[in-house]
Amino acid sequence: MTVTGGPKPKAVQVADALRADIKKMKPGDKLPSQRELMDRFGFASQTIQNGLATLRAEGLIVSAGNLGNFVGDGSAPTGDVRDDIKDIRSQIQALAERVAALEERSAPGGA
Repeated sequence: MTVTGGPKPKAVQVADALRADIKKMKPGDKLPSQRELMDRFGFASQTIQNGLATLRAEGLIVSAGNLGNFVGDGSAPTGDVRDDIKDIRSQIQALAERVAALEERSAPGGA
């Protein structure tokens, strides 16, 4: 059974909002720092990292380590197994958040 119309996982919300920001930016422009994104969204650092990982996997941004994240040039991301693992982990985290929310709602006395 597919659940539709429910709230989006937090990491997906981050990725969606940043996609809209990126449309207004040029390749090479710097994204806000992780701390700034945590303040903006009010989410934990791991959630922000998961949203950024999604955008990296899509080739929309590139990470420059401690220098931050930058708007990509639209080219496909390079195939690095470590990046694939990070992407899989972020997807698992997003799913875990969604399952936890569903379990909370379905618990006796839940909303």
